[in-house]
Amino acid sequence: MEKKTFGLLALWALCCLTLWSCRSDDDVVIGPATEPVDTTATVPAAATVKGFYLLNEGSMGSNKCTLDYMDLETGEYVRNIFPKVNPGVVQELGDVGNDLQVYGDKLWAVVNCSHLVEVMDSRTARHITQLAIPNCRYVVFDGDYAYVSSYAGPVAIDPNARLGYVARVNVNTLQVVDSCVVGYQPEEMAVVGGKLYVANSGGYRVPNYDRTVSVIDLASFKTVKTIDVAINLHRMEKDSRGMLWVSSRGDYYDVPSRTYVIDPATDRVVDSLDVANSEMTLCGDSLYLFGSEWSYVTNSYVVSYAVVNTLTRQVVSRSLIADEAAAQIRMPYGIAVNPDTRDIYLTDAGDYVSPGHLYCFGPDGRQKWKVRTGDIPAHFAFTTQRVTLFTI
Repeated sequence: MEKKTFGLLALWALCCLTLWSCRSDDDVVIGPATEPVDTTATVPAAATVKGFYLLNEGSMGSNKCTLDYMDLETGEYVRNIFPKVNPGVVQELGDVGNDLQVYGDKLWAVVNCSHLVEVMDSRTARHITQLAIPNCRYVVFDGDYAYVSSYAGPVAIDPNARLGYVARVNVNTLQVVDSCVVGYQPEEMAVVGGKLYVANSGGYRVPNYDRTVSVIDLASFKTVKTIDVAINLHRMEKDSRGMLWVSSRGDYYDVPSRTYVIDPATDRVVDSLDVANSEMTLCGDSLYLFGSEWSYVTNSYVVSYAVVNTLTRQVVSRSLIADEAAAQIRMPYGIAVNPDTRDIYLTDAGDYVSPGHLYCFGPDGRQKWKVRTGDIPAHFAFTTQRVTLFTI
């Protein structure tokens, strides 16, 4: 599932209509399923990263958000772990997983259409609590607080949709303690120098998209500035020098997706790159990204890949993986890079209603392994501690 903007709500409706015709009994994973991966998946014992969780979004309206785990020490991939670990949670993870983060000893899953943030033990994936936050989108952390972006209103295209907000959560008490109004349909965020930067999309107000980044002073927890960037903003990453990289999804017609750079020292846009950006991740001074741009002019997607040097702000490669590997990926959807090995993890959402796949590529772009996931595999969270889920 793409991220709740005008055109992609239509795609979700199509997915819901075709769900039963596309899914076979063999596609349904009931409870955890363990799959051994090629031994090249394992990492040295001294590696910092021991494994990672992968959140599968699930088709909108299907209540099929699931959580997988990849153990890089044993080379085992375990699907749909949440029901087994938490049999008492009746609705399981819920409808549409939109973000996943590890902070301290907790694992945070933002479940958009279920209007909740699921908080788990990061070492066992056991349920701790749920936070009720309407139409929640992304989470970032700073000190004793988590910050969750919220569209505030229902999941629906509405030219009169209300402004969004950011909820402030005490990570010790796991209580929402404050909120701050930002722009329309806020997405990903980043913390730099005592300020929280929030990318606003305005996707529900199409064609009148928002085009701003809201700047919140964390001491007062008030919006102190807005930065004009581009329409339909989405993802945000902070590089090693504190510069902010922000993606614009464009309008799916004449305005293409692009990548922008904001300098928090001046709160100004200092660069614009002609690079389509649907998802991105940082590793060292390299920004890895891909574009999967939908066009209502051609009624088709254009997929592209790139690597950007964040120091020079130059595109150093227009590919991430070998051509023969790229050809087998139908719809790239999620991306992460292992900081120890520089292996690239790339997910394929396929047709959006059947189980997807996770690929691992070495730094040379050659495929190491591939494994089946849940529906619409999307969000990664690395773990630096040994995870014990249950006896497999």
